[in-house]
Amino acid sequence: MLDRRQNARDKVIYGGVAGIDENGTTRECVVRNISETGANVEFKSMVKLPKEQMSLTIARKGRSFLARIIWWRDNFVGLAFSSETEMPVSDLEERLRKSEKKKRQLQRRIKELIGEG
Repeated sequence: MLDRRQNARDKVIYGGVAGIDENGTTRECVVRNISETGANVEFKSMVKLPKEQMSLTIARKGRSFLARIIWWRDNFVGLAFSSETEMPVSDLEERLRKSEKKKRQLQRRIKELIGEG
């Protein structure tokens, strides 16, 4: 069988979460192989998938992708990652950065008030 992929995929077994609609519905899945441009995922049972794209979050890798559905057969789905930038897994890093900045501002203010600054 002719492999039309641009990048070779690594065989893996990663737990994943697929966002399958705009309402935030998710389904757990297993990522069977992955490359920089796509992945093959398996769902526990057949699921109703969107026609064009879905999100895929792989917690073990700390990454989340927007992906086009290329093919599906039973409970297996072939995905091509969008060329857009990677989706953020969470805003935790940004919130931590803001929290640290606020902490430093408060520490400076406390020093000013007690006469040390």
